[in-house]
Amino acid sequence: MDITKPRNNHSWRRPRTLWIVAGGILTLILLVALLRMDPAAPAVAASEVWTGAATRGEMVREIRATGVLLPRDTRWISAGARATVQQRVVEPGARVEPDTVILHLANPELEAGLERAQAALAGAEAEVAAARTSLQSQLLDQRAQLAQAEAEWRSAEVRAQAHARAHAAGVLATIELRQSEINEEQTRNRAGIERQRVDAFRQNMAAQLSAARARRDEAASALEIARQQLDAMQVRAGIDGILQQVEVEPGQQVEMGAALARVARPDDLIARLQVPEVLAKDLMLELPVAIDTRNGVVEGTVSRIDPAVRNGSVAVDAVFTGKLPPGARPDLSVEGRILLGRLENVVSIARPPLAAPDSASTLFVLDPASGIARRTPVRYGVASSDRIEVAEGLRDGDRAILSDTSRWDSHDVLRLR
Repeated sequence: MDITKPRNNHSWRRPRTLWIVAGGILTLILLVALLRMDPAAPAVAASEVWTGAATRGEMVREIRATGVLLPRDTRWISAGARATVQQRVVEPGARVEPDTVILHLANPELEAGLERAQAALAGAEAEVAAARTSLQSQLLDQRAQLAQAEAEWRSAEVRAQAHARAHAAGVLATIELRQSEINEEQTRNRAGIERQRVDAFRQNMAAQLSAARARRDEAASALEIARQQLDAMQVRAGIDGILQQVEVEPGQQVEMGAALARVARPDDLIARLQVPEVLAKDLMLELPVAIDTRNGVVEGTVSRIDPAVRNGSVAVDAVFTGKLPPGARPDLSVEGRILLGRLENVVSIARPPLAAPDSASTLFVLDPASGIARRTPVRYGVASSDRIEVAEGLRDGDRAILSDTSRWDSHDVLRLR
């Protein structure tokens, strides 16, 4: 006979089921915990990063910049007219004097132009001479007419005076006296008119001679220009110095104004430094500069600051207050250190590559005991070429990673090994 077994409705309370449920819950908790956990701190070899310690004390503010030595007195020689280069007389590097011929140029048109200018000047001078002779002859004619008119006037005046005495004596009629007086007045007026004509002719003569001389002077000026242009075919140095470069070769055609050569004085040099634009705002004239020529350090001062920024830098000229060491020459590469000032009792570190003055950033600060570097906000102050002030975020003795850490921007903790 079959016996009906009672149905068990509490199978979930069995130990095996409880263990499975507990395991699932624990696994879920672990997954949630793992998802909530921060990513593990990446390990970085200490040799891969650059670290530096913050120090409190004096901070020297200076700007380091590279540049070259340049002559203070440089003369570029340009072509005075279109020409053909015939010969290079002097090669670069030679010492030259003002009259030293560097190049021979040729232009047949200038030679023909000189001849035309000489002929024009000769014609103008002949015109002046002819005008002077003709005008002087006319002036003599005018003066002769004036002399004749004055003589007639004097005669009429004497006659009128004689008639006046005769009329007073009663031996001459009044009508005759009046006729002689009228004649004297007419001749006097005629003499005055002739005198005015002579004066006017003298003024006209001066004006005509002045115009003729002006044309002669113009021709002389054109001749002088033609001579200068022809003389410029012999290219001269113009100053004492060293011929630095020649821009043309024999047989080459050059246009008017084209650069031909450069001459400079090698004993009077300046340093031209290229200062990064981020540091240029603190520059001022007369700041002290130390110029390293690789063969000695020479003191100087800032003499000029370029108002424009070119290729991310500002050109700064420095004049020397000391004697240049042997071997200093134009275009020599140099390094300059411009002293901006000194700060007392400030916290500073070696300047990280991307640190800008008066800005906020972060640095990984090291814990020497654990080797852990944690990201720490900092605020920078004034900057120098190699150091920067840390106004907030670091204390004296704190060591931080100063090299580029942009590849760990998603991490706040680094572990150095």
